[in-house]
Amino acid sequence: MKCRFIKLLMSVLVVGGNSMLAQEDLTQYVDPFIGTDEMGHVFPGACAPFGMVQLSPETDSVQFLDNGKYNKNVYRYCAGYQYKDENIVGFSHTHLSGTGHSDLGDFLIMPTVGEVHYNPGTSDDTSKGYRSKFRKETEKAEPGYYTVELDDYKIKAELTATQRVGFHKYTFPQSDDAHIMLDLTHGIYNYDGKVLWSTIRVENDTLVTGYRITRGWARTNYLYFAMTFSKPIKDYGCKNDEKVLYNGFWRKFDQTKNFPEMAGKALIANFNFDTEEGEEIKVKFALSAVGTLGAIKNLEAEVPHFDFDKTRLATKAAWQNELSRIKVDATEEKKITFYTSMYHSFINPVEYTDVDGQYRGLDHNIHQSDGFVNYTVFSLWDTYRAQHPLMTLIQPSRSADMINSMLAHYDQSVHKILPIWSHFGNENWCMIGYHAVPVIADALVSGLKGIDQEKALEACLSSANYDMYDGIGEYKQYGYVPHDRSSVGASMTLEYAYDDWTIAQLANKMGKKEIEKEYRNRSENWKNLFDEDLGYVRAKNKKGEWISPFDPLDTHSAGFIEGNSWNYSLYVPQDVKGLIQKMGGNEKFTDHLDSLFTMYIPDKYFEHTEDVTREGIMGGYVHGNEPSHHVAYMYNWAGKPWKTQQRIHEIMKSKYLNKPDGLCGNDDCGQMSAWYIFSSLGFYPVAPASGQYAIGAPSVKEAIIKLENGKEFKIEAVNYSKDRIYIESVTLNGQKWDKNYLNVEDVMNGGELIFKMSKRPNTKWASDESSIPLSTTK
Repeated sequence: MKCRFIKLLMSVLVVGGNSMLAQEDLTQYVDPFIGTDEMGHVFPGACAPFGMVQLSPETDSVQFLDNGKYNKNVYRYCAGYQYKDENIVGFSHTHLSGTGHSDLGDFLIMPTVGEVHYNPGTSDDTSKGYRSKFRKETEKAEPGYYTVELDDYKIKAELTATQRVGFHKYTFPQSDDAHIMLDLTHGIYNYDGKVLWSTIRVENDTLVTGYRITRGWARTNYLYFAMTFSKPIKDYGCKNDEKVLYNGFWRKFDQTKNFPEMAGKALIANFNFDTEEGEEIKVKFALSAVGTLGAIKNLEAEVPHFDFDKTRLATKAAWQNELSRIKVDATEEKKITFYTSMYHSFINPVEYTDVDGQYRGLDHNIHQSDGFVNYTVFSLWDTYRAQHPLMTLIQPSRSADMINSMLAHYDQSVHKILPIWSHFGNENWCMIGYHAVPVIADALVSGLKGIDQEKALEACLSSANYDMYDGIGEYKQYGYVPHDRSSVGASMTLEYAYDDWTIAQLANKMGKKEIEKEYRNRSENWKNLFDEDLGYVRAKNKKGEWISPFDPLDTHSAGFIEGNSWNYSLYVPQDVKGLIQKMGGNEKFTDHLDSLFTMYIPDKYFEHTEDVTREGIMGGYVHGNEPSHHVAYMYNWAGKPWKTQQRIHEIMKSKYLNKPDGLCGNDDCGQMSAWYIFSSLGFYPVAPASGQYAIGAPSVKEAIIKLENGKEFKIEAVNYSKDRIYIESVTLNGQKWDKNYLNVEDVMNGGELIFKMSKRPNTKWASDESSIPLSTTK
């Protein structure tokens, strides 16, 4: 599929003989529809970089429960949108990008004409609700803009957004019965009772404010809004579809018609207008987690006008600025995939602060940020691997703000721990590990400024010793998380061990030798679950007995989460060399990796796992989920970097495609995309906090990373083509480079990395023991 919108004609500026296209419009290569079908779970709507408002269409209103049981169909709608659907329910203002569980979908707006319906209706018969059919040929999207024609109403919908404001433009037919519906019951992963309370207050004939409190993945989510129309409201009404047991003296009013204070748990409102043929009604919709006054401030600061095109172009320019942090010279197909990956990487985390610096904290009190922008949506089990290291490399100012947000979370936590999965002023406790720790350790080891190191270390240590969380007490007692404590205890043990190693790295940088020693010893705990007779990590009970029967392909209650022993046995990024020794040396380890990439896994091993499909698998290697993202780079430690080069290209070629179902798994708030960005450039953070990147192989002809310190790091792949994927030789800043890793500081200091590419592998390049990356075992 080609890019879905018209490419702008931009002048090509050649500077000093540089072949890069300095003034090229990079937004033309972003296709927001990539990953919107089936497994990608991204949305195509309008948002600004890291914006809290993510204004996107919902193509169905699937409920979380079906007859009281989990509805498997809801999983497809984690982002509210499926590419193949033929209806649009409306346009909501908050979304999660690429997640495998979901929430939000707040404040759904839908323009209609004719009879008012206070329900979305069904996909089979749109006439019975406010939803509408649409045709794909009328649907277009680009960074910061989305448009579609709603066929049932002959209305053209256009959307754009700033950080905190969604901007709608609806072009109506002639009608004396036009409406803007506002549904405060709608949500993603919705269920009866999710809305704890909601209000709508009509301040005057163009300004409406309100809020709702929901209980979902974010257990107590407060969101406030301020909505203003470009045209005065003719009249309005609402329906509160709940059984009210006590209505006090409000009952003296007809609260369903032109009553300016609407409230309830199941509230849908309609705002009515007369329209001429082709008349535009614009709606600005600002969000705040603080209050309606905060939403009004955000509205006035970010969009003080009704010039839709001005906002659209400003947001597009913001995207161009962010995408320009890396410029690549590659085929058009490669550029589309690369810049769409960058786009996805810059959607989350989101700024969770009003323009005046106020935000709702984890304690649900209102805080004033002190010298940082507060962020939320930290999907840390996914993003500590590559997304956050990418932010530290090319977005260091934001990375510092994100870490300071994590430290604020720690301050406000009654548990006194860092976030596990931070979500709109809530901790949702999703997934395992204490993975804010490697994010912080990696950033500080990499030299990031603006962080209180002593406080950061304190928060890391507190998080690593909160005994009541996910078996940490038993982990410290036994040296592993017993299977009778948790059915995924083996995974927990491996991830805790890595997290502990990053604390040791941070302590070493800070000169805290006793702490370094303690946590380096804790990082060895992975060995307690390695069965040397079988060559796999296995679960143990509290008695120290192996759990049997054992099938290394089993993914169900076998000790592992979202994976099996085949994949998780390779999760020792801090000590790959030690793992190689346990597995019998370089040759046996290489054979093991080769088998992983070429074996066949019967469907029975993943058919009940939502986030793994055949499309995400290469042999037994699962790229569609995160625990294996480092595995292709592990050949480097075995002296076979040319095999890493081969596997990386196979993965990029088969698992990232330029089509709606082109992502082989959930994008997971940018992690899947960050893997692609790093790997395209030719290196990857296998062990964040090591201070190193493992070298893979570039798949662009040239790239320039524009660093915030004003320097540039240039990458050139001489002779690269689709059949010249192997590294013949490398130079770094003009000097021969025979290591299969880079130091992070070498990249951050700027310079030039030149790969000479070949059709055949150079089995001697960077293949001896002196060339391998850092490992606890020498």
